[in-house]
Amino acid sequence: MEETIPRLVFGAAERFGDAPAIEDEGVVLSFRDLAEQSLEAARAFIAAGILPGDRVGVWAPNIFEWIVAAIGIQMTGAVLVTLNTRMKGGEAAYVLRNSGAKLLCTMGEFLGSNYVEMLEGQDLPDLERIVTLRGEAADVVGWSDFLAEGAGVSEQVARERALAVKPDDLSDLLFTSGTTGNPKGVMSCHGQNIRAFMSWSEVVGLREAERYLIVMPFFHSFGYKAGWLACLMRGATAIPHQVFDVPVILERISRDRINVSPGAPGTYQSMPAHSYRTDADLSTLRSAAAR
Repeated sequence: MEETIPRLVFGAAERFGDAPAIEDEGVVLSFRDLAEQSLEAARAFIAAGILPGDRVGVWAPNIFEWIVAAIGIQMTGAVLVTLNTRMKGGEAAYVLRNSGAKLLCTMGEFLGSNYVEMLEGQDLPDLERIVTLRGEAADVVGWSDFLAEGAGVSEQVARERALAVKPDDLSDLLFTSGTTGNPKGVMSCHGQNIRAFMSWSEVVGLREAERYLIVMPFFHSFGYKAGWLACLMRGATAIPHQVFDVPVILERISRDRINVSPGAPGTYQSMPAHSYRTDADLSTLRSAAAR
């Protein structure tokens, strides 16, 4: 097994090819597509001046662009910084400032909040640029236009940068909840992430071609590392889900023929109690391990 996330993505493209890696609201990316789009994102980040070791934030819900952006960031040798979608402007600014993030990928709007507007007036001395993955916001560039800026960087340059990443290089910086003080950044390396979640996915028995509904947020290690990263390791299909809502989740399990959907204990406590349970066909659901 590969020892860095970029090499894992390339390896998955070779092993699983045209099998679906991500399905998100009608968008289907194969493992090969994911590798290609991640390289395209890496080219854009390189064109934006992102260097190995730089910090780049992602503040968005569970969407396929989150995954593409995260891998693109890591392919440049930069460090992914995740931000909780429920944060307010000052809270997000603290994470961005404390991490020294140079660039932020976010949303035009999510659940009635405009993240770009929430950052107005905040002290962010290192933040050079904001990009919206979906939606629009004033004075920032959208994702498709940002990707187009990478046209001047060759795929070979991006691939060489990705292959230069080492197992002991930082892959991500995830901040604690901050319930007893300010959040603290927890640093993880590529190699340790691969080893830990290769073991996790083996223990839960995640299998090739299984359909994995990821309800836990990508900004959390469960949704990110035990979620789509584990899918890349095992050849499963990641199906992002943005907002926890019991009847919608039950309907998706039935409609999308979900095989795997881990979650917090409260997730499973609320499902049986919900009146919609009798209308959902959960026969395809094989695994629902709690963290």
